[in-house]
Amino acid sequence: MLNITKGIVTRPQKVVIYGPEGIGKSTLASRFPDPLFIDTEGGTSHLDVRRIDKPKDWDELLSIIKEVAHTPDVCKTLVVDTADWAEASAMDYVLKKYNQTSIEGFGYGKGYTILGETFAAMLTALDEVIAAGIHVVVTAHAKMRKFELPDEQGAFDRWEMKLSKQSAPLLKEWCDLLLFCNFETLVVKTETKTSKATGGKRVMYASHHPCWDAKNRCGLPDKMDLSYDAIKKIFENPAQTAPKPPVTNEGLEKVLRLMNKAGVTESDVQKVVADKGHYSADTPINQYSEKFLNGWVIRYWDQILKLIGAAKAADTKEV
Repeated sequence: MLNITKGIVTRPQKVVIYGPEGIGKSTLASRFPDPLFIDTEGGTSHLDVRRIDKPKDWDELLSIIKEVAHTPDVCKTLVVDTADWAEASAMDYVLKKYNQTSIEGFGYGKGYTILGETFAAMLTALDEVIAAGIHVVVTAHAKMRKFELPDEQGAFDRWEMKLSKQSAPLLKEWCDLLLFCNFETLVVKTETKTSKATGGKRVMYASHHPCWDAKNRCGLPDKMDLSYDAIKKIFENPAQTAPKPPVTNEGLEKVLRLMNKAGVTESDVQKVVADKGHYSADTPINQYSEKFLNGWVIRYWDQILKLIGAAKAADTKEV
């Protein structure tokens, strides 16, 4: 049978933040909800954050990620800082496993294919963290590469993640939010009509551009200040901000239907409940707990009706 659902599904976010060295990637990640860093390059030494010691190898990195997934109360955001180190560690693992001295030694690009498959194992482990209810942030350095358009239309500089051509697409496809961070430099004309670079403001981009990769699924602006405040709405708990749906007491509704069917009044039920010492005789039924309504009133309804009938019979005899 098809299990069809509808509507927005709220789940933790997969975030990738990349940019040139020193732009503030780790600082931005430190503003995410209750972060825990896997600090592989010492990039958080100046930050007051919780961190896990640098993994000694690829296997330990995967082990740490899986342990976080199995300990969901350890943090609200897991930060892997950085993807560059993770890929280098994966490469060391591949070379040792296949007894090679270079990734090129496999021949015909086979080594890079194996590297990509190995790197994907980290993304699978991070999916387990997402399933445990924890946001994931992966940081990466950026590099500039000369990009040539087809048909000799021209070439230009383009920013890319400092990863192999096998790992970078996997990481870009995996994430929900890909942020490219950089310094915004403005070129102005001087009094002598020469051009002068000014500014250097830190910004982040959330939409694709010919000169960099970026994406988002949350309707973010193309360009924002490099600040967590610009994206924090994505990570706020909807349960805390959205109005709560009205609570329906199914037990109360069922008791009211039973009373109507049997022709008994609220005071009849209140008297039996009070005689048994559960609630006072003046406590309205709609103030009974649902647990009590389901576990006692509904469960013993037949006996309650007999007690109500006996009480009414006794009252008739006295008259």
